[in-house]
Amino acid sequence: MIRIAIVEDDERNRVVLLEHLRRYEAEHGVAFDVATFADGREILARFRPVYDIVLLDIEMEHVDGMTTARRIREVDRDVVLVFITNAPQYAIGGYQVAALSYLLKPVPYASLSAELDRCLAQVARRDRGHLMLADGTEQHRVNIVDIVYVESVKHRLTVHTTEREYSLVGSLSSMEEQLEGKDFFRSNNCYLVNLRHVTGVQQTSCVMMGGDDLQVSRPRRKAFLAALSDYVGESRA
Repeated sequence: MIRIAIVEDDERNRVVLLEHLRRYEAEHGVAFDVATFADGREILARFRPVYDIVLLDIEMEHVDGMTTARRIREVDRDVVLVFITNAPQYAIGGYQVAALSYLLKPVPYASLSAELDRCLAQVARRDRGHLMLADGTEQHRVNIVDIVYVESVKHRLTVHTTEREYSLVGSLSSMEEQLEGKDFFRSNNCYLVNLRHVTGVQQTSCVMMGGDDLQVSRPRRKAFLAALSDYVGESRA
């Protein structure tokens, strides 16, 4: 399911964009979860980094599209932004907020369809390096390289990242499957560590970025050291 936000203050344009998205779903066999907002102020009031694509009008009465984009980028570096405008000169500053491109009003289906092809390709590339985590009632898209380690206690997981912690229900085994091939190693029954963030190894533990000292079980120690050696060798190659 691809989550798309439409931020457009003209109701007729919102309807057209929705119709185009529904047509694209039918023609390409994809599913969109679409939310609509009548102004930049409206999406910013409850913005969370859960959208894959934001179709963003530039000229809006209360909070314009460029200001909205800058505020979105403060909390979501990865969402795909596409500006919609009838004045292309306003889209020139799109590089400042890493916008993918812009579409001119009135937006024909062919133009939006081609742009969606590009957007979905970018989302697919991005999602290979991200996880969606459900922390309480909120969804968070987390960059895998920012995960320091995952801790399991009584059927709850705490995902420790470089910026904050996320608490969720789940098993360490399922998280290990999701992170397979991403340079993570299960050091014991409680910890899944990101080898990129290991800063030292003690006799029975490893030290992670930030200073946490995590146990490495005796049966796993040899394999852990081998995995760490392989990772360091590859990263230096």
